Amino acid sequence: MLLPIRTSIVPGRTPYANYVLIGLNVVIFLLTYHPHYIRIGGTTQAEPLRFWAQQFMLHPANTYLWQFVSYAFLHGSWMHLIGNMYFLYLFGQNVNDRLGTISYVCLYLAGAIFAGIGHMMFSNLIPVLGASGAVAAITGAYLVLFPRTLITVVYWFYIIGTTDLSALFFIAFKLIVYDNLVEPAFAPAAVAYTAHLAGYAFGMIVSLLLIAFGFIGRTQEDLWFMLRQWNRRRHFRDITADGYDPFRGQRVQKPVDARIRDSSAEPSPTTDAQTVLRSEILALIHSHNLPTAAQRYQELLAQNSAAILPRQAQLDVANQLMSAGQWQPSAQAYELYLTHYSGYEYAEQVHLMLGLLYGRYLQNPDRAKDFLRKAMETLSDPTQKELCKSELDRLGG
Repeated sequence: MLLPIRTSIVPGRTPYANYVLIGLNVVIFLLTYHPHYIRIGGTTQAEPLRFWAQQFMLHPANTYLWQFVSYAFLHGSWMHLIGNMYFLYLFGQNVNDRLGTISYVCLYLAGAIFAGIGHMMFSNLIPVLGASGAVAAITGAYLVLFPRTLITVVYWFYIIGTTDLSALFFIAFKLIVYDNLVEPAFAPAAVAYTAHLAGYAFGMIVSLLLIAFGFIGRTQEDLWFMLRQWNRRRHFRDITADGYDPFRGQRVQKPVDARIRDSSAEPSPTTDAQTVLRSEILALIHSHNLPTAAQRYQELLAQNSAAILPRQAQLDVANQLMSAGQWQPSAQAYELYLTHYSGYEYAEQVHLMLGLLYGRYLQNPDRAKDFLRKAMETLSDPTQKELCKSELDRLGG
């Protein structure tokens, strides 16, 4: 069993709307809850609500529009109420803080409506009650707004203890996937799993759209930023996959001038420790462990800022640093590559990569324009030339 007990962030302001929603649910529960038994056709059936309150449940066979909201304030037992209000308190505070009072209440109510629609679409004529769908929408919003936060959970298997899990892992895999897709195969059918899933989906989609269209501010901690970073890294992995070429494009064989290198331009003599580290990097590249090789190369640069690897190894490491979002080290690796392997036939693509690095990520437009102009002189691929030109235009170059 895993029970979340706190999150790693606290709201910056008092989440009054969340407290009001919790209070309303408790008051309505006290007014409507009256467990009793009724006999129907010779069978005894448990009924949790007072007779007058049963009309406020969501009845797919006899639906009224107001039931899509009213059902979310009814609960069938004390544990049903406590469980829903506990999760609403835990995740709702920070969502309320981020969205504000009106938007938060609208999200809660709209989440209840869409959860009810999801239940009706897939659960035939079974009546439903409870705030679970609305709370799922709030929890889904928390996943989008604060995916990198930590959730402290109590675990109880053979021993009892606590541990910290990322919100992304706990909500996505435990609350959504396991609790609503895996567990139903072994649990009673009395739980409205489809309402939960519809609520989670609604909360996540709406929150992403609010961020994407600027209705709420973007941060480096939300899921939208993580998705954009993932897409950038995927793009860079794709464009470097073809022989670790910085940009995929038309391959044109070009003459390579033989040059006598000035000894003053050679890297400084390496120490024994640097030699060992350099050998380790090459071994890691040979075994296709580029992430660790890139990490070791940064250690080598810390010892010798002019450290250079063999041509292909240097390009591999530079591309890996780029795909991992290590902008400054990747720029340094690319520049060292150009310094020592300037006759490489795809050097113009490295110039383009450096122009993008300095222009988009390192906030150095002057250096970016220098590299982009050099790339424009020698690029032959139309797509790359268009990219280079658009970046120069953006920088005013």
